[in-house]
Amino acid sequence: MKFAYWHRYFREIDFPLFATVVAISLLGVLNLWGIAGADSLLFKKQVIFIMIGLSVMIVLSFFNYRYLKNYSLTVLGIYFISVFLLLLTFYSQSVRGVNSWIILGGLSIEPAELAKLMLIVLMAKYFSQRHVHINDFRHIVVVAIYFSLPFAIIFLQPDLGSSIIFLAIWLGMLIAAGINKRHLFLIISVGIIVGYSAWLFALQPYQKTRITAFLNPNSDPRGSGYNIIQSKIAIGSGYIFGNGLGQGSQSNLGFLPEPHNDFAFPAFTEQIGLVGISVVMAIAVTMISRILYIGSRTVSNFGKLFAVGLAIFIGSHVFISAGVNVGFLPVTGLSFPFLSYGGSHLISLMIGLGILQCIKRYG
Repeated sequence: MKFAYWHRYFREIDFPLFATVVAISLLGVLNLWGIAGADSLLFKKQVIFIMIGLSVMIVLSFFNYRYLKNYSLTVLGIYFISVFLLLLTFYSQSVRGVNSWIILGGLSIEPAELAKLMLIVLMAKYFSQRHVHINDFRHIVVVAIYFSLPFAIIFLQPDLGSSIIFLAIWLGMLIAAGINKRHLFLIISVGIIVGYSAWLFALQPYQKTRITAFLNPNSDPRGSGYNIIQSKIAIGSGYIFGNGLGQGSQSNLGFLPEPHNDFAFPAFTEQIGLVGISVVMAIAVTMISRILYIGSRTVSNFGKLFAVGLAIFIGSHVFISAGVNVGFLPVTGLSFPFLSYGGSHLISLMIGLGILQCIKRYG
């Protein structure tokens, strides 16, 4: 009886997507085992995070997503809770000069991850009901307000990486909703002006140094260029098949900064090599393509837009994190989805994937 039930369940959801989530999560656990060891607290906590995340994804796949589509007060309530949690970070402990976490004893929560997901839900709901009026500029103004409130808080934390992801989600979903080209040009023009002004007056000196250091990291190999140089050394030392689990000298000897988080990509490559990281990238691409496939097959405008937003959420994290680690992009402090340690990002993604599986089940 139980076998028949689960057989029916896996036929109703998108099994390839489910399989990619499990596979890349296991690779993330394997990576952390090689970096920290099976007895480390980081490893044990990550296993717990994954078990919770997978359970949340499965439970939410039974949830009728139409509640998010049809009940504005529920969506707005969760949105404002996420904004409130973002504000609380300013009253919590600062980590490396950044107020991105709410720290309660040994538990750290990063509200920006929930805020990213809520922006996707809010925009999908808003434009699913008003997509035929997308050319009315007042609707652009409304979603700009919803976007600007958490974006401003995240930027002031200051968390440049999450700010970029927020911007990518907002702009990408506007394009998916069918924004007028003239309005898009206006937004981009304003964005350039605001970005230039932020460079002159808002960005901290260390953030400017991070942005410019990737162009010539060897100009300051022990300072601003250190992270990128060590990341490239770790990636190069992995060659084709890697040095073996737990045999990464850059990670284990402390040369590679944050090997369990921001630089999980080179830490994994150092251990498993080009073949291993190619498998990770293939799984990530497959996951994103399945998300977009589910969105393209649903009849719901909410489902279509939600799938686009979730694909941007995951895809921009993958692209920027990988780009930073190979030296193509400036250091922004972003985790690689499922490969990096952390519960807030992982569980937020699992919530989004659970909602998407629900969309697949209910159409």
